[in-house]
Amino acid sequence: MKALIAGLWLALMMATGTSAAQLAPFNEVGVTMGHWHFASRDVQANKKIFVAMGGTPIPGGNETVSFPGIRINLTLGNVPGSGESVGSVVNHVGFIVNNVQEQVAKWKANGVPVLPGTNNRLDQAFVVTPDGVRIEILEDKTQTMPIRNEHVHFSLPEAEIPKAQAWYVETFGGKPGTRNNAPVVDIPGGQLRFAKADTAQAPTKGRVLDHIGFDVKDLQSFVKKIEAEGIKLDEPVRKIEAAGVMITYITDPWGTRIELVQRTPSP
Repeated sequence: MKALIAGLWLALMMATGTSAAQLAPFNEVGVTMGHWHFASRDVQANKKIFVAMGGTPIPGGNETVSFPGIRINLTLGNVPGSGESVGSVVNHVGFIVNNVQEQVAKWKANGVPVLPGTNNRLDQAFVVTPDGVRIEILEDKTQTMPIRNEHVHFSLPEAEIPKAQAWYVETFGGKPGTRNNAPVVDIPGGQLRFAKADTAQAPTKGRVLDHIGFDVKDLQSFVKKIEAEGIKLDEPVRKIEAAGVMITYITDPWGTRIELVQRTPSP
C-alpha cells in the first residue's frame, strides 16, 4: 500500500510539473512535509549547490530552492561554535535519486562537494554543505524524476526512539512503520527516521539546520488540536502579509525546532 501511495504521489508530481511549492497533498490531519531552514554563513554558496543538484529557485524576498516534496529556505546566519548537523538531534536530511553515480558525476562537475557512501556503497553518497549540514543521497532506480526529498533523520537515545515515533504519529498524523528494522514515520512528501545516539543531542535552534517545517491546511485548527494534546507554542501565530503565510513554531520534546506554515492557496 505504501508503495502504491508513493507511486501515485510521484505520478501527481510529474503530471503537475515543477510548481512553486512541489509539496505532496495533505494527509488526514491536514499536514504535509514543508521545508528545511538553513541559517547559512554563505547563502549564495548553498543556493548554488542546491540548484546544481536539481533544485528550482523560487522568486521572492527570501532565497528558497524547491525540490519535489520539500523547500529549502536559506537565510544569513552567524552560528557560533559547532553548527553542523552531526551532533544535533537532526543528524542529517536526505534525498533520493534515480541513479546515484550518474547524479554524483553531474554534481561534481558543477562543484558540488560529494563524499562516497558508507564502505563505498555505490547506491549511496553524502553531500556536506559549506556550513556542515550532512545530506544523505540514496537510490531508487524505479524513480522517474532525477531527485526528490526523502527523509529527516533524527539521532536520539535508544529509550527515546519509541516515544518520538509515537509523538510524530499523534502530532502530525504520520503513519508508523519500519525501514531496515528501524522505526520510521511516513508523512506526505517524506519520511522521519530515528537512529540510536549514545547521549542526548543538541537542540536544532541556533544551528545551521535551525528547524524543519510542516505545511498545514488550517493553522488555527491545527493549533487547537496540538494544544489539546498538551503542546505549547513557542510563539503566537502570526501572519506575514508579504509572503501570504501564517506561521508559528513548536519544539519537540527532544529539541527539534518545527515551523508550522499555512500558505495562501495558489489562484
